[in-house]
Amino acid sequence: MAATIALVVADEHATTRDLDQALRAADFEVRHAVAGQEHTVAASTEPPDIVLVSASLGLHKLATLGQRFAADGLSPTIVVFPQDDFTALEECVGAGFDWVMPPFLPTLLRSRLSTCWERSQLAIAVEDMAAVANLREYERDMSIAREIQAGFLPEQLPSAHGWDFAVRFRPAKEVAGDFYDGFELVNGRRLGFLVADVCDKGVGAALFMALIRTLLRHTAEHTGSWWQDDVVHDVLVDSEVEAGGALPALVSVGAGPLVQSVVGTNRYMARNHLRQGYFATLFFGVLDPISGALLYINGGHNPPVLVRADGEITTLRPTGPAVGILADSTYTLGHTTLGPGDSLFVYTDGVVDARNADGGLFGYERMLDAVRTPCETPEQLLNIMETQLGLHVGQADQFDDITMLAVRRSD
Repeated sequence: MAATIALVVADEHATTRDLDQALRAADFEVRHAVAGQEHTVAASTEPPDIVLVSASLGLHKLATLGQRFAADGLSPTIVVFPQDDFTALEECVGAGFDWVMPPFLPTLLRSRLSTCWERSQLAIAVEDMAAVANLREYERDMSIAREIQAGFLPEQLPSAHGWDFAVRFRPAKEVAGDFYDGFELVNGRRLGFLVADVCDKGVGAALFMALIRTLLRHTAEHTGSWWQDDVVHDVLVDSEVEAGGALPALVSVGAGPLVQSVVGTNRYMARNHLRQGYFATLFFGVLDPISGALLYINGGHNPPVLVRADGEITTLRPTGPAVGILADSTYTLGHTTLGPGDSLFVYTDGVVDARNADGGLFGYERMLDAVRTPCETPEQLLNIMETQLGLHVGQADQFDDITMLAVRRSD
């Protein structure tokens, strides 16, 4: 048997002295500890291979002892022996513990402990095999979940003459709470695009990502193009945002899908899933590719950055709360216009919250510096942003999901 170190946990007793003598005669290195000190003894020296414990200490003490060893990454074989209390020994054996009995004869004791040790190692190996199998099954399930989630994201973003779109999507884990989408509306007369961030990350957030994304897109694609009277009281028109046209034009083509999808999704989530505690911030824009007019709702999301051709920067501030918190939330319909050479950068908080090894944030100002860099295409802008993020984060683990979407009007 490879095990040579034995720790005896028991009070001073004739049986304990006999066991000590037999162990030493069988070439074990023996240490002693009274109940409550065994953890300190094991931690301060080379870990024991066998721990022999008096059955008189009881099942609760044995269970606690095993848990404390496991917490330190130790897995010695635990064997019980009687100190004149054979009823206690019977209880321990009935609970599954191995045992040795006096008289302790060195050759027989070593053979018996060798068998106990080999049995415990086999049990550990079986548990390890089960853990590996469970890990592989988990990894397989997560791989499938990642593929399914990828299927919710568009293979390509909408396009129109004079317009370019680009996107980056980097989950912090196998699956993400972030998502983006882009699709045609009103028989191709409008281009809808959105970036959203479900609170939290991981599997739960990914499930709600799938639900919210489906509700938003399905509702937008199946709603008439004009303003709907049944939601007008939930949506205001923001006349303070940079004008995109006269009021009648703003609330006509494309406003209906935008308004109905956000308001309807918010109502559904708040009324049916408030208990789960998930909500989403989002930026949903509807673009007229001919005029450059952009209608949008910013539901509690990081303000997208609009970079004018002359370098001037405007941010599109929130026009309402996150989706899924209050069923009767009111949203303002924002509007602006993108001219030739203008770019729009939409992002989730994983960008500004990206952390380096010291915990330092990438931050809003670094993001603005990258956005200000002159670019000819949205792809170039996202490449610059990724480079700057990489320089800041270095070898640190990714802290949060990162999604970035850029739009540029070339003419």
